[in-house]
Amino acid sequence: MKFVVDAQLPRRIARELAAAGHEVMHSLDLPSGNRTPDDVIAELADREGRVAVTKDSDFVASFLLRNSPSKLLLISTGNITNDALSRLLAANLPALVAALSTHSFVELSASAMTVHA
Repeated sequence: MKFVVDAQLPRRIARELAAAGHEVMHSLDLPSGNRTPDDVIAELADREGRVAVTKDSDFVASFLLRNSPSKLLLISTGNITNDALSRLLAANLPALVAALSTHSFVELSASAMTVHA
């Protein structure tokens, strides 16, 4: 699966997704780095068939209003350590990939994965 990871998440998450065999970009890889506007990230995700991975609720509004990005993984854990986030993502990655293969919006919290219709 192809992902683009937003600035609110550490580059480490992109590296871990890549290590699991996925094609991944982090906002730091883009010309404007972490200053890349959300709409540019959403357009990139749509153009390249990537899932936008973010903690930013603005992406949810854009998804609901404009269906862009067309695939969204919202991390709604609140403030947790990078280690805890890495463990959570690794434990749920197969289920996340399966859900995102057939659904457009998936949310991962510290206690649950929710597939939004």
